[in-house]
Amino acid sequence: MDPHRLAELEAEEQHARRRRDLYKAKMYGPRPTEPGEMRELERTHQAALERLEHARAEAQAENG
Repeated sequence: MDPHRLAELEAEEQHARRRRDLYKAKMYGPRPTEPGEMRELERTHQAALERLEHARAEAQAENG
């Protein structure tokens, strides 16, 4: 696994997690929020996390 690609996947996962966490915090505020938006952010984060975990496992297998 290319180290640059691994770093890119880590950044994608962090970004997705932060967006999800910010929206979750927004849900406690006075403005209306959409449950569908939260579900979509959860799915996006989960997909990014799975890609990252797969890449890490692949990198570990390549390195012994």
